[in-house]
Amino acid sequence: MSTPDLSIQALFSVKGKIALVTGGGTGIGKAIASAFVQNGAKVYIAARKESQLKETAAELNARGPGSAHYIVANLASKSGVDALISDLSAREPNKKLHILVNNSGISWGAPFENVPEDRGWDNVMAVNVKTLFYLTAGLSTWLATDSTALDPGRVINISSTASVTPHVESVVSADGNGTYAYNVSKAAVNHLTSILAVKLGPRKITVNAICPGIFPTKMTAFAFKSAGEEKVAQNQPTGRVGIPQDLAGLALFLTSPASAHVTGAHILLDGGATLSKQGIAPQTKL
Repeated sequence: MSTPDLSIQALFSVKGKIALVTGGGTGIGKAIASAFVQNGAKVYIAARKESQLKETAAELNARGPGSAHYIVANLASKSGVDALISDLSAREPNKKLHILVNNSGISWGAPFENVPEDRGWDNVMAVNVKTLFYLTAGLSTWLATDSTALDPGRVINISSTASVTPHVESVVSADGNGTYAYNVSKAAVNHLTSILAVKLGPRKITVNAICPGIFPTKMTAFAFKSAGEEKVAQNQPTGRVGIPQDLAGLALFLTSPASAHVTGAHILLDGGATLSKQGIAPQTKL
C-alpha cells in the first residue's frame, strides 16, 4: 500500500466547500466563517441584523480567497428556519451544502425566583435547541449530496462549557442572576449532537459539538466590561481567554478530511478551565 497524502494541504482542506454559519455576523460565528473563507470556501452567514452581516461579509471578502454571502434570518421558530432554507435554495438551486455550523444562540440571566417564562425559558430553548434540530433536519439531504466515507457532510453545533457545569451564577451575569435555561439548553445541544450523529452517520454526515469557554463575544461582554479581561483571564489555567485562532483551528479540523472518522464528539475549548474548577493539586518537590 502506498503512503497516503498526509500533508496539511490535503488533510485540512475546505477549499471549494459550501458552508452555512448561523450567527455568523459576530463573535464565534464570525471567527469560524473567517477561517472557512480564508481557506477557500464559499460561506453563507445568517443572523437577524443585516448591518452586521453586511459589514462582516465585506470584511471576509476583502481577505478571500473564498467568498462570503449573507442571509437575514430570525431563527427563533421553525418558520424562521424554513424561510432561511428557502432563501438558501434560491441561491443554491442544486441544494448542495458541505458544512453546517449551528452557532446562533441566546442567553438570559435572572434571579432564581424571577425567571420569566417567555424570554427566560421558551425563547432560549427555541433558539438554542429547537431550531438547531429543524435546521439540521431540513438541510440533511443537502449535506448528504456529496458526502462520502472519506469526506462526509459536516455539522458543528456550538455548545458551551456551561453544558457540563451546574454553576449558573458566574462572571458572565450580574450578581444574583443565573443563566438557568442557557445551561440546560447547552446540555440539550450536547445530547442532541449525539442523537444526530447516530441518525445521520449512515448518510455519511458527521455531527460534533464545540463547547467554548470564555471568548470575547456579545454574550460574555458583561464579564469583560465589569471585571476586565485581566481578571477574567485569572480563572484560566492558560492565563488567557479564547481567541479566534482557537476556534478556527478546531473548526477546520472538524470540517476537513482530517476528522472524517470523528462524530458525536463534545469538545471542550476552554484552556482547561472547566476541568480545573475543582482546584489544581499543589506541586510537590521530588
